[in-house]
Amino acid sequence: MSLYRIRNGNQMIAEGAIAAGCRFFAGYPITPASGIYKSMIDELPRRCDVAISSPDEISALAFCVGASQRGFKAMTATSGPGFSLMVETLQYAVMTETPLVIALVQRLGPSTGGATQGGQGDALFVGHSIAGGYTIPVFSPSTPKEAYELTVHAFNVSEQLRTPVVVLTDKEVAMTSENIDYEKLAVPEVVDRRYFSGDGQENYRSYFFNNPNDVPEFAAVGGTVKVVVTGSAHEMSGRLQKNSPETIEVLRHLNSKIASHSDLIMRLHVESDDEADFAVLSYGVSARTAGEAVAYLKEKGNRVTFCNLQTLFPIPEKEILNAAGNARKVVIVEENMTGLYKSQIEKLFPGKQVVGVNGVGRMITPKEIEEAVLSEK
Repeated sequence: MSLYRIRNGNQMIAEGAIAAGCRFFAGYPITPASGIYKSMIDELPRRCDVAISSPDEISALAFCVGASQRGFKAMTATSGPGFSLMVETLQYAVMTETPLVIALVQRLGPSTGGATQGGQGDALFVGHSIAGGYTIPVFSPSTPKEAYELTVHAFNVSEQLRTPVVVLTDKEVAMTSENIDYEKLAVPEVVDRRYFSGDGQENYRSYFFNNPNDVPEFAAVGGTVKVVVTGSAHEMSGRLQKNSPETIEVLRHLNSKIASHSDLIMRLHVESDDEADFAVLSYGVSARTAGEAVAYLKEKGNRVTFCNLQTLFPIPEKEILNAAGNARKVVIVEENMTGLYKSQIEKLFPGKQVVGVNGVGRMITPKEIEEAVLSEK
């Protein structure tokens, strides 16, 4: 007998985090992410774990960094204005190879924007938030069910690659309640970070690797070995160096460890048709509308491939190309002014017609997508 519960995306992100082994949460209430904050504040103390109401978003992420460096899986939740404040600490987490998860629920922007109005305007901000062109994994659920599954996956990727990860959702997915069949959740096996396996008396090197694609073994601050942590450019031991050959190798490693593990990171849902004339790509709540439009188009005899982009960064180029196949026209649907993600992937389709369907301050309708697919313009 199936177990059903009424849940929204925020609740399912919180439940996914707990299922993944999250034992520390710090956050500051902000619409439309406050449901995650409330769920974690309510639930973690019941499990003898820690949830902190932070004085601001800067402190929230800094607390998470500290908890993770002590060895605990950690998460925070915010929206666009709060993420803006977190970026410096996020870059510190990248440089120190600190695993943690940020749930970012988009709303209409920029600045404080429209707190109760949806939008998908943060995709490029999140994907390019690290100076130097470094990439962090970014996942985008389109349903509460996906929110749960991708949050577990986000923790696994974060732990395995020692990197911060963002779960990028939007107001509609976060705050719309649905009937969830828990027995149909595709729950990934939970993975933990790889701990230092040497003798406790050995000279542990915080960022040691043999191959730049490797992920250094982790040791907790305050444990049995000395751990050096720094956000400055450093050698494998953590010693500050500006531009020694080893320091440059460490900096290259921060990107190569992500790029070389694309098979571990990538998650997409594709309804493919090898003979499709059209390919429709989307993410977040817009992917739900796009999926509905594709179903209508197929009912009318059109050959259409649909791709729900659950991974936004690193850009799943190979998977997107395979999804588009031989389609002559590619339609990219997203709720922002200019087609932010379209600007990143349209170069993948030389010789194809690439069209964006966009909206600001409102949700896109299936009819708009149908018309864009069938239009000869």
